[in-house]
Amino acid sequence: MTVDCQDTVVSKPKKIFRVPELIVGFDTETTGLDVRTERAISYGFCEYRYGQPVRDEEFYVLPDRPIADAARRVHGLSVDDIEAKRSSATVLSVEAGLLRALALVRDYHSRGAFFVGANIFNFDFAMLRHSAQSVLGSALDDRYLDFSLLRTIDVRDHDLAIEPDRTLRPRRGLEHLCQHYGVASGGHDALGDARASVEVFFQQVITNNDGQMMLQLMTPADDVAATLPSLS
Repeated sequence: MTVDCQDTVVSKPKKIFRVPELIVGFDTETTGLDVRTERAISYGFCEYRYGQPVRDEEFYVLPDRPIADAARRVHGLSVDDIEAKRSSATVLSVEAGLLRALALVRDYHSRGAFFVGANIFNFDFAMLRHSAQSVLGSALDDRYLDFSLLRTIDVRDHDLAIEPDRTLRPRRGLEHLCQHYGVASGGHDALGDARASVEVFFQQVITNNDGQMMLQLMTPADDVAATLPSLS
């Protein structure tokens, strides 16, 4: 679930001109919008290497709290809908879902991946972190990973670097960015929105390169930190 809001950006977002070798689109659908108390009900990961999709994973979670009506109107999922997916998709408990999501994040981070999404750090990763602390009852950063070290690219913040004038594009939610950049919407599906975020990012990079249709991919020898600052 992406949230169309205007969070305070601590560091000024910068234009990105090249694409990392390893990108992971990440998105969640949730029971609500409060990252401290709500839960993810689905997780979507899609891996891109050298600009091409190579692997994806989506799984669902039976929440330990009700799904808010407002959230259900966005993603269309009820608890009964999630139960019904057992025959065709992976459905996990809250704890098992958190452990699986954390394992994937930790593995991708160790491989040098950049995580791409819309409001990814302040919403999706924030909810993952708070839920893990609450459910797993451990010092999360000591046991799993330090979330502050994750390499994240927020396509909303990146769009502000491309067009800082909010009056021209007052709304920067993922659906609005998909419309602006000609990308198929993810439809408020975790995996679909994860893919859409990556495709929006690619179009943003093309825009930054004056409309060139060929992505300027990084090589492993490039200085990633200098070229692609974290936008979270």
